[in-house]
Amino acid sequence: MTSSVALYEALTNASDERSRARLIAEAFERLEERYPQLPDLATQAHVRESELRLQREIEQVRVDLTHEIEQVRVDLTREIEQVRADLTREIEQVRADLTRDIENLRSDLTSDNEKIRADLKNDIEKLRADLTRDIEQLRTEVERVKFELLKWLLPVMVGQVIAIAALVKLL
Repeated sequence: MTSSVALYEALTNASDERSRARLIAEAFERLEERYPQLPDLATQAHVRESELRLQREIEQVRVDLTHEIEQVRVDLTREIEQVRADLTREIEQVRADLTRDIENLRSDLTSDNEKIRADLKNDIEKLRADLTRDIEQLRTEVERVKFELLKWLLPVMVGQVIAIAALVKLL
């Protein structure tokens, strides 16, 4: 406080403006020597100016981020729609391929079934012919065996009848 009072008295006692200016300059010099960090101290105006500048920068960053977010949203929406379109196209292609493959398989199966049926029909006809031939051969064989039996049995039976008749006569 004493330095302030001394400065006041020196200023009131100074004779002209030049000496007053010199006194003020010397007071500032002493103040700077006493407080060397004083030039680095921020004043309220500096703080307010920095605050306003930071608010403007924050607002600009906010606007930029909003714009970038919107751009990313648009890009993602476009990409999603493109992927959907590609997937739809791929699904339709797979469906068409599957339908074609199913029709080809059905055609092949129908053709294979018809071939198997024809082969089975031929095999059945051959089997019937073979069985019919075998049955006829067996009938012929049975008839031949019957004839052979009769051919042998008839003389044996006639011989037995004669032998019985001769025995009866003898008795």
